Amino acid sequence: MAIGLMEAAPNAEQMQEGLSLPSGIKPSRRQFLVSATGGFMLQFCLPGLSRFASAAGVPAPTAINSYIQIGTDSRITVLFGGCELGQGAMSGLAQIAAEELMVEWTQVKSALAPLGPITYITGGSSAIRNNYLPLRQAGAAVRMMLIRAASNHWGVSVNQCYANNGTVIDAPTKRVLTYGALALAASKLAPPAKPTLIPDAALRLIGKPLVRLDMADKTNGRAIYGIDVRLPGMVYAAVRHAPMLGGTLASTPTNRNGVTFVNLGTAVAAVAGDTHSAFSALGEGDDDGGGSGGGGFKWTTPPNAAQIASTVFATQAATIMKQGPVLESEVVGSALAAKSTSTTTIDATYSVPYLAHACLEVLNCTVNLTPTFCEIWAPTQVAGWAQAAAAAITGLPLAAVKVNVTYLGGGLGRKLETDCIVQAVQIAKAIKKPVKLTWPRQEDFQRDKYRPMAVSYLRGSLDSSHNIVAWWNRVVTPSISAQKGFITAGAEDGGAVEGAVTLPYAMVNRLVEFGPHPSPVPIGWWRSVGVSYNAFFVESFIDELAHATSQDPYQYRRRLLVNNPRFLAVLDAAAELGGWNTTLANGHARGIAIAETFGTVVAQVVEISGASATGLRVVSVACAVDLGRAINPDSIEAQMQGGIVHGMGAALWGHITFANAAASVQNFNTYRLVKMSDMPTIKVKILPSTNPPSGAGEPGVPPFAPALANAYFRATGIRARSLPLFPAASHMGD
Repeated sequence: MAIGLMEAAPNAEQMQEGLSLPSGIKPSRRQFLVSATGGFMLQFCLPGLSRFASAAGVPAPTAINSYIQIGTDSRITVLFGGCELGQGAMSGLAQIAAEELMVEWTQVKSALAPLGPITYITGGSSAIRNNYLPLRQAGAAVRMMLIRAASNHWGVSVNQCYANNGTVIDAPTKRVLTYGALALAASKLAPPAKPTLIPDAALRLIGKPLVRLDMADKTNGRAIYGIDVRLPGMVYAAVRHAPMLGGTLASTPTNRNGVTFVNLGTAVAAVAGDTHSAFSALGEGDDDGGGSGGGGFKWTTPPNAAQIASTVFATQAATIMKQGPVLESEVVGSALAAKSTSTTTIDATYSVPYLAHACLEVLNCTVNLTPTFCEIWAPTQVAGWAQAAAAAITGLPLAAVKVNVTYLGGGLGRKLETDCIVQAVQIAKAIKKPVKLTWPRQEDFQRDKYRPMAVSYLRGSLDSSHNIVAWWNRVVTPSISAQKGFITAGAEDGGAVEGAVTLPYAMVNRLVEFGPHPSPVPIGWWRSVGVSYNAFFVESFIDELAHATSQDPYQYRRRLLVNNPRFLAVLDAAAELGGWNTTLANGHARGIAIAETFGTVVAQVVEISGASATGLRVVSVACAVDLGRAINPDSIEAQMQGGIVHGMGAALWGHITFANAAASVQNFNTYRLVKMSDMPTIKVKILPSTNPPSGAGEPGVPPFAPALANAYFRATGIRARSLPLFPAASHMGD
């Protein structure tokens, strides 16, 4: 069973540019709809509007739907309206529904739903946290309707019947009816206004480490990813973009050697009988210089090319940092005035670079377009936006565009964009054949929607007892929302300062400012978004304050969290798990950090060894997490591990620089990932909680970088105020 957000239609300009938008809709009302087609189906509708859609000025979503199907064999099918990119949401949502249905896990299967009223945008670690309570209510309603149908059949009181293992039992007589036998009758009943949930003490599935429903297909080869799609008679396409951001194709190349070229404006597509031939026709990996790019194509040079450079971005950031303009994101008390009452003032400036998403599955999309119908197969986080974009390009009505969401070989926010899908539809329209578009790896790096660069100035003023009496943080970074047109350029962007505002620490006065950076480099949502850099800034600076006052970094945080028991409990759990107070081996050091992302609090203790100016080894990571009620502890542990690995690669080596409007990285040979030989021991502790679930997919990322940098300082005395720690070590082999 899946509950989803009907995606708002983008405007025409956004559709053509392939922009997309994650959503965090919270339901405002509920309505049950029932139908009976080949079994029992319950639809659970929850209209709402996300803050993102509101900011974009787009129409309110029309519906949020979920449904459960019960076959005549009593098998439960839970249809999933999001996308499965490894985070386990498809299985987790089914686990929630199965709990309230009172069925065994072996009776449940899940399926990716076709695009429709249950479709929602996958982003912001929102699948479980947005859908937990509605799913429980929907599952409970189905259970109660099945019990009512059985009581009607037997002519007995509903109070003497109960559900168990996919059956309804009449307690006095022990008569039994299966869900499959009751489905049709139940579908004709009105759903209960207030479904009764299973009591916490009676939960059987929620909180258990159940085997994920998609695990078998992903291990035996049956799972279909976007890259696996094949259609009869299809051709194969690849693209090469202009070598400079903002460049365009000067003229369409002449078709040759069985290859057809399609002018896509900022890119050229080669269409051939196989992907290798398409790649070869584009000369991927071969640039003949002179601004032509590989393959001898001629491109226009943007007039501002020289200004699209990392050196220029750094100068602009420094100017904004000193002179503005800036906007106030958070004001508590008077941080600037309180400085005069302090006894100690410390300041520091931090910076992080652009980062690539670097999904292992490159962007791809398959399209079959006819005069009356368009069918798309894509690994996308935004099926509804893809449908709207295709409709705009083809002129077909939405109902004539079908989007099949495949499994994703990584998403990380990159597949919240529809640029590849837009290109695939344009190519299919031009050549009038089914086509599969695959981006070469170089294009994936050169035309990413990067995690923004950011610079932060922090100043902390302390009294004689080392309390923080004034905290000032100015963050300068490009605005994702402004670049995509969701907010006015120069407006305050809450996403840019996520992780910098509403900090858990005791601070009498604080001021957080946002300085919009004008860089035109295309940016997008990256795993944990703004918290990914703001946690590094904040938690590194907290360590600097601890060091300046000769205090243990863990104990100093404990003092500042004395009035925040939730954060304190997570911090203590990580410190205990990581052996903070135990003796270290020679050459080892530990660092600690804590951050909140999408409602989830994560603290990590990172232990390193062999730290030098050129490298180190991450020995172990202890991770404590409070994400409310845990649905599947195994999935949560896996997401924490994955987040740590993601954060580790970025903190140690990840960076993208620009010169003359071109990105510095083209492939993994210069964009190093964490290998098995680099892997630390990772221990995860999930704190028990009965609060509603919060996000799991992204919160493991932010604490790692500051915990690592803090450990590096304790090992070497060198304070790393910019990431990555070792940019010269980013080479991974040819």
